[in-house]
Amino acid sequence: MIEGLVTGTLVGLAESRKGKNDTSFVVAKVKATSEEGEGLIVNVITFSAEASHALLALDDGDSLAVSGTLTPKVWTDKQGNTRPALDMVATQVLSVYHATRKRSAMDPSAPHND
Repeated sequence: MIEGLVTGTLVGLAESRKGKNDTSFVVAKVKATSEEGEGLIVNVITFSAEASHALLALDDGDSLAVSGTLTPKVWTDKQGNTRPALDMVATQVLSVYHATRKRSAMDPSAPHND
């Protein structure tokens, strides 16, 4: 199992779904950039209520950081080229909005924009 922290931008909107036994989860795609400047898609799923709310509050293109367990994958594009991808079961989601709120909670005298 690989624990990781991925930063990038949300691709499209996160989607709330129901699984078997009425379990709720959220799925999203995050585009991260590798050292070579190539985009890497991270397929994110979360079962955490807090992480789910955070993902659902974001819009397409918003910057975020997600942490959780990673599984490396490979997929083949239409031209037959193999491309890397990652699957992540996220336990935490952090955006600029959440960072501001967390700083404010730690320092009640600091201004915040809720």
